[in-house]
Amino acid sequence: MEVLTRDITTELPIGVISDTHGLLRPEALTMLEGCELILHLGDVGSRDEDAAILERLAELAPVAAVRGNIDTAPWAEALPLTLDVTLNGWRLHLVHILQEFDPATPCDAVLHGHSHKPRHEWQGGHLLFNPGAAGKRRFRLPITLGKLWADERGLRGAILHLPLC
Repeated sequence: MEVLTRDITTELPIGVISDTHGLLRPEALTMLEGCELILHLGDVGSRDEDAAILERLAELAPVAAVRGNIDTAPWAEALPLTLDVTLNGWRLHLVHILQEFDPATPCDAVLHGHSHKPRHEWQGGHLLFNPGAAGKRRFRLPITLGKLWADERGLRGAILHLPLC
């Protein structure tokens, strides 16, 4: 897997995915094509073979990932609990569980997963962005991922519903 440079300059979108739980859907791969970078916000999977999810995503673009609460296999110990990425000057803070975000952290956006509920809202000067869950369905929640754009016009995101066959 390619090592991520934490300061990114791009005009292309950034793919944001979370809560795959050992399942990387072909539809998710299709929707992430053409992204400059892919951010995985935790709960990749708990099995040894789930490391392949990050490797497969890295075939599309460089990947940065944080560890989620189910990421317990030995390979996942290398994943940080939080990560800061600067995208075209916009400061993104990645964490799996939003409640573990320290509000004193200097950032423009908090990208999180865990709840499986898509979220795109500004609150207290931060964009709170949860792409939802792209893996196994939980309850009646949708299967989604996200994309982010950051430029002189602002920091914008979109929640994308996977077209499941």
